[in-house]
Amino acid sequence: MISAVTLAVIGVGLLAGVLGAILGLGGGVVVVPALEFILPLLGRDITIAQAVAISQIGVLAVGLSGAASYLQQGLVRARTGYLLSPYTIVGGAAGSFLGLILPARAVATVFAALLLYSAYNLLRGLKRVEVEREPSRLVPPAMTFAGVMSGLLGIGGGTVQVPVLNLLAGVPIRQAIATSTFIMGLTAVGNALVYQAGGLLDLRLAAGVALGVLIGARAGASLQSRIPAAQLKLFFSLLLIFTAAQLLWKYWGQA
Repeated sequence: MISAVTLAVIGVGLLAGVLGAILGLGGGVVVVPALEFILPLLGRDITIAQAVAISQIGVLAVGLSGAASYLQQGLVRARTGYLLSPYTIVGGAAGSFLGLILPARAVATVFAALLLYSAYNLLRGLKRVEVEREPSRLVPPAMTFAGVMSGLLGIGGGTVQVPVLNLLAGVPIRQAIATSTFIMGLTAVGNALVYQAGGLLDLRLAAGVALGVLIGARAGASLQSRIPAAQLKLFFSLLLIFTAAQLLWKYWGQA
């Protein structure tokens, strides 16, 4: 019989996959806080570092499943993805090593601050007309930072990559989401290997999350084309704010 814990992680993966593919996230903004809140209720304790490690497998699954669908739809800027992915891969390896040594409260606080900053930037540009423009010189360092955050926080980097691609690289929001999904799968491989070497990756829980993500990401990629760009940005921002508030409350409000 399938245990409640297994069903819970598959359900978390499904939700993460749908939202991850729709919004260009690795699903970590759902997986990390959800595992931390739900599993203790089912009698399974988990640290934020373990949740981040499991989330890396979810990120990989979103990248594989979501990117395949977006490639079929012609939304992925493959050349942009290949040019920028080395920055996120190097940053991801560095962030993963930091995730092995930093205290949980520090990781959670950085995570929350990043989410709030990304939400602010997206809301500020909510009414901006989507037009092609020359990319900023800040794109490479910003993508490296996205990689660091993906390794440190298990978020796939989409919370940084999508605003960077949209606001700094001049890529329209739908293509920014699709290209972010493509890049994050490449980044997550190295991140997962670092956490596995550090002994933090629970393969059984990770497999459950990945199964749910693989199913959810395909559905999410199909739904994304039906949602107006402005609503995508608004929904994305509200999700980031909600997740940041949850983390800050857990690690500071109850301290």
